[in-house]
Amino acid sequence: MPILLDREQLLTLYPALAGLPEARIAQLLQAPTANLPAGTTVFSENQPCAGFPLLLAGSIKVVKQAASGRELMLYRVVPGGSCIISSSCLLGRSDYNARGIAETPLSLLLLPVGEFARLLVDHAPFRDFVFHLFAERIGELMQLVEEVAFARLDQRLAKLILARQSDTLNVTHQQLADELGSVREIVSRLLKGFAAQGLVSLGREHLTVTDRDGLNKLAAV
Repeated sequence: MPILLDREQLLTLYPALAGLPEARIAQLLQAPTANLPAGTTVFSENQPCAGFPLLLAGSIKVVKQAASGRELMLYRVVPGGSCIISSSCLLGRSDYNARGIAETPLSLLLLPVGEFARLLVDHAPFRDFVFHLFAERIGELMQLVEEVAFARLDQRLAKLILARQSDTLNVTHQQLADELGSVREIVSRLLKGFAAQGLVSLGREHLTVTDRDGLNKLAAV
């Protein structure tokens, strides 16, 4: 079913497109759109990039998979943002080197390759938006590398739980393991240890934070 996208919605989410001539904005509104259910693979490794995605609703998690099958989540894309792997593939004329998965039902608009290139050349606010995303994501990825290389897994798990900003998380042990680039058995063992310390309580496909201060102390060790 086609997405009914209007000018105000597009410019509210992506103000970098403001200032374009009305005819150009109308042309962008005719770009391909899609509604995808949760769990859909949005793009895969070694697949050519068909355009620059502008997320309108929902979220995408971008993951890197090892030969063993284990995955590490690199970052999330939310409405108003976009995917630096997509932009790097377009700029470098290369295939995707990671996988994007719909975490929730999502809607997106796909800027064609040619339009993405033209916007980079002749619309400075859009160019600034793309390169600001590069800077922001590189900072996040450097932090991820530092945590994977130097932080203990229990610290990273505590930080991940705290980052959800809710005391009740509807999440499986496998989902947490995927985000940490670990395996479910190790994460389950750590969570049982957290529960034994009174930091969390565990249920089927959910956990509840019972001692946020204690988790903060663990995360800061």
